[in-house]
Amino acid sequence: MINLSNVYNLYKKILRIRLIETEISKKYFDQKIRCPIHLSIGQEAVAVAVCSNLKKKDTVITTHRSHAHYLAKGGDLKKMIAELYGKVTGCTKGRGGSMHLVDYKYNINATVPIVGSSIPIGVGIAWANKMKKNKDIVVIFFGDGATEEGTFLESIDFASLHDLKILFVCENNKYSVYSNIRKRQSNLRSITEIANSVGIESTKNKDHNTINMFIAVKKAMNKILKKSKPHFMEIDTFRFLEHCGPNDDDHLNYRDKNEISNWHKKDQIKYLETYLFKKNYLNQSKKKKIIEKIKTEVDKAFIFAENSSYPKKSDLLNYIYEK
Repeated sequence: MINLSNVYNLYKKILRIRLIETEISKKYFDQKIRCPIHLSIGQEAVAVAVCSNLKKKDTVITTHRSHAHYLAKGGDLKKMIAELYGKVTGCTKGRGGSMHLVDYKYNINATVPIVGSSIPIGVGIAWANKMKKNKDIVVIFFGDGATEEGTFLESIDFASLHDLKILFVCENNKYSVYSNIRKRQSNLRSITEIANSVGIESTKNKDHNTINMFIAVKKAMNKILKKSKPHFMEIDTFRFLEHCGPNDDDHLNYRDKNEISNWHKKDQIKYLETYLFKKNYLNQSKKKKIIEKIKTEVDKAFIFAENSSYPKKSDLLNYIYEK
C-alpha cells in the first residue's frame, strides 16, 4: 500500500517537473536554448512513479525524452538548464544538449537519442553489475517505437538468458512522431507478450494512475531483487505537446480529438490534487507555497544558465580521446 505522505511527495515531484518543462517551453522562443527539446509534459508521472522506488546507486538509462527521468532520479536542475543553453556548466559541459543528459552522482548514466539504442547500453551495465556481484538495479526507459528495433528483442533475450537485474520500462504513448502504433504494429502484436516470450515476467499499466504505477513498480523491484531476474513493464501514457519542440500540434489532426481530451482528463497533477484535497492533506495555501518554491528554484536555474560561459574553442577536442 501507499500512505498519504508518499502520495503528497509524488504529487510535488510531478508538479515540479511540469513547471520546469512549462518554463522551458516558454523560454525556447527566446532562441537561447541551443538544441532541440522533447518535453515530457503529460508523461511525468511515469518517471516519478518509477524513480521514486529507486536507490541512489540504481542506474537509469533513458532516451531523447529524458528531462522527467533526469529530474525524477535527482539530476541537478541548474546543470540541466545550463546544458540546454550549451554552457560549460551544463551536465555534459554544453556538448550534449537536451538529448544527452547525465548526472553520475545519481547514476543517470546515459540518455541516448537514437531510437532503441539505450536498451543494449543498459543491458551492458546490468551485465557488468552481475560480474561485480552487486545488487544494484538498472532501469531502462524507452518508447513503443523502440520495440520495433532489432536491439530491443536482442537485448531482452540476453537479459533473460543471463538473469540480469533490469527493470525495462516501455512508455507507450501510442505515437512514433506522427505515426500511431496501429499503423506500425499489428493489432495481434502485444509488447508485453514479446517480453513474456523470452521468459521475462511482464506487467501492463493501462490507467496511467500514479498511485497504481508506484505500487506496481515497487512490486516489480522486489521481484527483481528476490529472483535476480529482469522484469518488463509497459505503461500507457500520452505526451501533451508536439514530438519535438515547445508547441501544441493538435491542429495537425494526427491524433483524435477525443483521444486528446480523454488523456487530459487523466492528467495526474489534477488527479493527485483532487485526491489530496479530499483527504485534507492539501489546500490552496499549501499548493500556492509549493508552486512558489518551485518557481523560485526554476528562476535561479535559468539565471545560472544565462550567466554561465560557453565552452572555449580550445576545449573542442577535450574528452574525445583518452589521455
